[in-house]
Amino acid sequence: MGVPKPLSDDAIAEHLAGLPGWERRGDEITRAYEIRYHAAVAAIVTIADRSRRIQHHADLDLRIDHLRASITTHDAGHRLTAADFDLARRIDEIVAAHRALPLD
Repeated sequence: MGVPKPLSDDAIAEHLAGLPGWERRGDEITRAYEIRYHAAVAAIVTIADRSRRIQHHADLDLRIDHLRASITTHDAGHRLTAADFDLARRIDEIVAAHRALPLD
């Protein structure tokens, strides 16, 4: 399989342009989602399951009213790769689905 190839700064900027809400912080991308606590817990379980399947994981920080995801590729020396942006899209979809859950 090999070590994932880090992206150039131009490629990173291009990928970020297609991911509203995500921002680059050094060699990771990050996004905070406003989401109710219990919906975020359910989202985290789904994110963890999908991450296991694709063998790529985000750092997740859960607070009472928001969830923050931070992503980098550890196998590429903590640099950004195409896999990070694929995972970011997946997390966006998962969080959007969990935000749609009824409040009660």
